[in-house]
Amino acid sequence: MIRVVLVDDQYLVREGLRALLDRAEDITVIGDADSGDSGLSLVRQERPDVVLMDIRMPGSDGLTATRRIVADPALREVKVIVLTTFDTDDHLLEAVRAGAAGFLLKDTGPDELRAAVRIVAGGGALLSPAVTRRVMQAAAASPPRPDPNRLATLTDREREVLAKVGAGCSNDEMAALLHISPATARTHVSRLLTKLHARDRAQLVVLAYETGLITPGAQ
Repeated sequence: MIRVVLVDDQYLVREGLRALLDRAEDITVIGDADSGDSGLSLVRQERPDVVLMDIRMPGSDGLTATRRIVADPALREVKVIVLTTFDTDDHLLEAVRAGAAGFLLKDTGPDELRAAVRIVAGGGALLSPAVTRRVMQAAAASPPRPDPNRLATLTDREREVLAKVGAGCSNDEMAALLHISPATARTHVSRLLTKLHARDRAQLVVLAYETGLITPGAQ
């Protein structure tokens, strides 16, 4: 059973999410909170598998709460999915840096919502195509901060793989472009996560842009 906590300052949003998630036999909502502070307390108490976290809330916002969850060794197994309205949120890039494992638009359909919770609970990272584009655009708009030591441990092949991840390629697409097997592509991505101390693929995208390894429009 996947245990979920909901953190959103709007009561109707929380109740709507609860109703949609509780319809799944393998997902249960174990609690909800209306602010970042109360959400963090609830997460520390219940240790859920997944947190659905709104960004904009009174008091400590969702970004602050996400950073604190990710930084707490006792909550290492807790995954955070950030809820966004997309058109009004300018903090998606910061959410990636904070360690969010996934992003969902608030108008996401029921099946996609439940699938997202399962993916993230299983250790995957999730960005909808629309949100991925927004994150990549925000990363590209930020001046690169070249650091010769940041990628120093990477092999030439790993740099190639990181560039493809940053360009939005899936493992299968990357394998075709680099003439390697999908399994080898997955292995390279796993090594990148370890070497660069990245929590997930989303953070690799940001690193590729921030280090100047790729530029907007690169493939």
